[in-house]
Amino acid sequence: INRLVLSIPLFLTTFYFLLLRPPYCSSSNILVVPVDGSHWINMKVILERLHSRGHNITVLRSAKSWYIPSNSSIYTSINISMLEDEADIDYYNKMLQDVMGCRSYPTFIRTFCQQQLITYMMAQGHNILARSTATIIEDTVFIKKLRDTKFDLMLTDPGMTIGVILGSYLKLPMVFNVRWINTGEGHFTIAPSPVSYIPVPGSELDDQMDFLERTKNVLHYLQSVIEQHFIINPAYSDLLQQHFPPGTDLLSLERAADIWLLRADFAQPLPAELETFMESSGEHGVVVMSLGTLISALPRKVTEAIAAAFAELPQKVIWRFVGEKPSSLGNNTLLLEWLPQNDLLGHPKTRAFVAHGGTNDIYEAIYHGVPVVGLPLLFDQFDNILRLKVRGAARVLEAYSLTKEEFLNALKDVLENLSYRSNMQRLSQLHRDIPMTPMDTAIFWIEYVIRNKGASHFKSAGFRLPWYSYFSLDVAALIIAITGIFMCSLVFVCWLLCCRRSRRKMKPE
Repeated sequence: INRLVLSIPLFLTTFYFLLLRPPYCSSSNILVVPVDGSHWINMKVILERLHSRGHNITVLRSAKSWYIPSNSSIYTSINISMLEDEADIDYYNKMLQDVMGCRSYPTFIRTFCQQQLITYMMAQGHNILARSTATIIEDTVFIKKLRDTKFDLMLTDPGMTIGVILGSYLKLPMVFNVRWINTGEGHFTIAPSPVSYIPVPGSELDDQMDFLERTKNVLHYLQSVIEQHFIINPAYSDLLQQHFPPGTDLLSLERAADIWLLRADFAQPLPAELETFMESSGEHGVVVMSLGTLISALPRKVTEAIAAAFAELPQKVIWRFVGEKPSSLGNNTLLLEWLPQNDLLGHPKTRAFVAHGGTNDIYEAIYHGVPVVGLPLLFDQFDNILRLKVRGAARVLEAYSLTKEEFLNALKDVLENLSYRSNMQRLSQLHRDIPMTPMDTAIFWIEYVIRNKGASHFKSAGFRLPWYSYFSLDVAALIIAITGIFMCSLVFVCWLLCCRRSRRKMKPE
């Protein structure tokens, strides 16, 4: 009976979404400002579905984009100046080397060292983005062209603040394809996140913190507040003062978004040559490794150690690798400059995943139930892998000091200890247990915003409160003041009574 009662709301919700809701939204014009790289790969999947439903899509992209093509059958592209115009892979390789230096510091302080490097990078990036956005907004011909198109929606990743500011300037409803935003995770920007048990991004903590760890978490939170208000916001102050109402800052524009989306789950059949390689692995299966394009920045001795460890495995290995081929590479290892990572993780022959722990890595590994050997390198990767480690679904290693023996032991542990796969498959079951597919959910809410010309009725009233009201500090101050006045009055009355009693005793004398 309990199961039946619990299933009724779920059935009604699913029935509404799949049958009662409008199957299509009328054709609309959607303006898209994506972030390059893996962010674009995720957004492209959504754009393909929107295009199939009759929506007209315009993508603003960098002329030097690494991943976003200028010609496409699903969208029209317009080239603009973006962050990628002034950065290249060498910059990130240099930063990786600096982060690896931080990893040699004691555990408590190394995360602050890493965050300082990221803060410096973000300061440069936001200054570039602010200048790029100012150039776009002040181009009256370009802005008129956008206004005349009469877009119905801005779909953007808030990591590319050009989309956030431009969408606000054009007064368009906004949908964010998001996880990361400014100084951390989007969750921290839009939802209450008590630092007593919710780890601040970059802290490398879990939700079971002792006193020292909670102290570290609070310090990381204060660091993020300083970054947001004294480093990031000032980069846009001149732009916002000139083109927006008084008091507008970047954070207020981001919080004005109508809907925030996360990732999608999908997998496709492998190309014939990869399918043949996977099937040839027999009962031992395959290990998949991908550290993205940053593998070329690892020390040569580390890549040699990895290759030598792989050579001793009975499994076959598919390794996304860019750079000089390791001399210790075994016959069981296939090097590829690019690989269909999600599709490989969905293959039944895949036994383990060696990854740096980016957002896509984590979601895809969880979805397909593949245990992980983590080699985090930058940004959120250390926190992401830690989330899997504390749930018994991953091993974590330090890339900067990795040896063949450490890597081989970790691989064998994950491959031979069935608890890692069991724990990951449990996470996969929880992840998949939803009433609608992620794609259907995303498309529904995007079209919901288009149909209703926004979703301001969903926005929390907390965003409109000053910080002292949000934390009820003004109420606390009033209560403390009243209590203080009461206590002072009580002390004063007691003093008067004592004085009178003393006088009465003195009169007879």
